[in-house]
Amino acid sequence: METPEKQLFGTNGVRGIIGEEMNPELVMKIGMALGTMRKGRIGVGRDTRTSGPALSRAMIAGLLATGHDVVDLGVLPTPAVQYLVREHFDAGAVITASHNPPEYNGVKIIEGDGTEMDDTQTICLEGHLFAEKFTLAGWDNMGILTSSPEMVNEYIDAIAGYWKDINADGMTVVADPGSGPACESTPRVLTKMGCRVVTINGMMDGTFPGRMPEPSPEGLQPLSELVRETGAAFGVAHDGDADRAVFVDETGEFLEENEQFALVERFICSDRPGIVVTPVSTSFLAERIAEETGSVVEYTRVGSISVARRMLALSAEGKTVVFGGEGNGGLILPGNQHCRDGAMTAATMVALLKSSGKKLSELKASLPPHAMLKDKIHTESPKELLKKAESAFSDDNLDLTDGVRINRKGMWALLRPSGTEPFMRLYVEAETEKEAEAFRDEITKIISP
Repeated sequence: METPEKQLFGTNGVRGIIGEEMNPELVMKIGMALGTMRKGRIGVGRDTRTSGPALSRAMIAGLLATGHDVVDLGVLPTPAVQYLVREHFDAGAVITASHNPPEYNGVKIIEGDGTEMDDTQTICLEGHLFAEKFTLAGWDNMGILTSSPEMVNEYIDAIAGYWKDINADGMTVVADPGSGPACESTPRVLTKMGCRVVTINGMMDGTFPGRMPEPSPEGLQPLSELVRETGAAFGVAHDGDADRAVFVDETGEFLEENEQFALVERFICSDRPGIVVTPVSTSFLAERIAEETGSVVEYTRVGSISVARRMLALSAEGKTVVFGGEGNGGLILPGNQHCRDGAMTAATMVALLKSSGKKLSELKASLPPHAMLKDKIHTESPKELLKKAESAFSDDNLDLTDGVRINRKGMWALLRPSGTEPFMRLYVEAETEKEAEAFRDEITKIISP
């Protein structure tokens, strides 16, 4: 028998274009499905998208209808909701489409431990949703709604105090929240750490007038210019719900996300070696730094949910799990919480630079040589493409954890269907760009002539 698969939810929640795949009726039903599966007090938050008020109220309506008390947390980062759910609630929901363009919105479901709902439970939720099997409350058992937007302050204080031995006085940082929910939180975290903070795209606006929610090197050119003009130590930018952070160095050069992962990994593991958990799509820099620091890497399926839950499982076995995350700017520091957290990543970069006494560009130059290429292959039959790759490269060292990863000495490639968009992703990495391009061409010639 085939293993059941998610139909509506992707790698990180469900997303769609407003008025087409995504609408208040669907979100209300998701709320009723969640309320049918979970009991207790539930927190609901949202990002800055223009459709957020309508969808968050639909989610709240579904939860109230199933008899749950709901706290409306207002506009705040996804990791802030996750932190507050872990500390105060039995479950949660975030209305967000993360890095997708402004016409999109979506839903992420949060479990009581602050992690996103796993695949098994999500499939169960979809079952309730598609069958419309909801446990609705009577008139005398309806839930009660309260509003507590001030609760985000607890999250801000927790991150600002995490690196309590670091004094960042005199450090200038430029923050680009991208008009998203971190407009208030990240600058406040960095200011509490002692930084002088300059902001760009710092006003909440669901039309995202300054740049798109996905922070790209091209879209971050104004951030780079402001870093150079202010003499800042670095610039940090968030995606649409601020669970990720990306950086530019003091010269305004973009720091590739896998290099960011490696630098933070080195910082964490040099002080405390242990297990680093990351998906099969992450750069081999993770392996190189692990060897350098006496640590080990454990690979998972792509997606922060898989990483977080594997970290929790290993810790439950008594193993020392010190760091995790993805090579896309989504880092997880288990001492804080088991989810990607953009503000925590920004605070960690402050601690890293203050501890090393070096510039970010110098630290980047100290990493082993590598070149990574990322392509998209459009196909109507992704499973057939994966079978073709598995057969064609059977003589190589294959990892089938998620898609097909082809491992060779000094290089690797990963082919897997996108969890959020209709195409196959192809990652190729080698020590030089020429080697990476040759490997990529070899693969595409065979599987997609």
